[in-house]
Amino acid sequence: MVNDLSPPMTLNKILILILNWNGKKDTLECLSSLSSVTYPPFTTLVVDNGSRDDSVATIRREFPQTQVLETGENLGFAGGNNVGIKWALEKGYEWILLLNNDTTVAPDFLEGFLKASQEKPEAKILGAKIYRHKTPNQIDHLGGIWDAHLGEFLSLHSGQIDDGISMEVMEQVDYVCGAALFMHRSVPEAIGLLEPRYFLFWEESDFCVKAKRKGFAIWTAPQAKIWHKVSSSFTGGKPQMHYFWWRSRLLWISLNCTAQEKRRLYRKVILPSLWKTTRHYLLRTAQNKIQKLLFQKIDPKQREKELRNRAGLIGAIHYFFGKFGNCPPSIYT
Repeated sequence: MVNDLSPPMTLNKILILILNWNGKKDTLECLSSLSSVTYPPFTTLVVDNGSRDDSVATIRREFPQTQVLETGENLGFAGGNNVGIKWALEKGYEWILLLNNDTTVAPDFLEGFLKASQEKPEAKILGAKIYRHKTPNQIDHLGGIWDAHLGEFLSLHSGQIDDGISMEVMEQVDYVCGAALFMHRSVPEAIGLLEPRYFLFWEESDFCVKAKRKGFAIWTAPQAKIWHKVSSSFTGGKPQMHYFWWRSRLLWISLNCTAQEKRRLYRKVILPSLWKTTRHYLLRTAQNKIQKLLFQKIDPKQREKELRNRAGLIGAIHYFFGKFGNCPPSIYT
């Protein structure tokens, strides 16, 4: 423990909440990195989201001091974390850290969060400086801002190389990444839990925007450093990512934009983008069918694009019909 933390800070009760879904290898690596953390008073809770591998048994065997809760089913990122947040509030924890299971942490990252909360007492949500696991000095995420013209969030400093100088100052932002989101208990007490309809994507930005509206400040904490594998089990080329991204994006707009903003976004951004996706999907589908009829080999990349476009369109359709929860199995094929 560092010596410059004031006595009140040393009394903080911190819960580190890790969501696991068939991610035994990543979760064990994350827990192993937490064993080197230099700020002692914290508890680790793993919420298992209905894993079908032997994650739970292995975690309990190798990290017996770690609390484990089993949901029995896949509740998604929001639903699974909500189970842990409720548990933390009931147990009286002051700070709750949502930490992705596919991350590793710097030994002093909790001091980084607590120093940031002391520097900006109004900051009740803080985001870590998140590096990319494969390129350890490259920023993956350090806060984000809402772009009303694009109808999406922009990640600050993403892809930049950390020089140890230019990104050391705290910044006030619209949201921080759920891979390492440090919140004071007063936030969920005031605004409630993560919106479970998101299931995946956009849930932390929705949570942060609701918090800002209630007067809670959101800041980056550059001294809190973690390394993220960037969804090693859920890469950008997989169709389900596009399904959830489109469905959650439309839900976010419906919950957080004014009627005037919605009209402009649908006219200028959403409908043109969906039409473009539809055209590309129909074109690639037709091309692939012709190649099949001609006994020509279908380009795997073209097939991948077809599936991604199809998944995004289905995600949008499911939003309009109010269908949430996990994506249907047909998205995966």
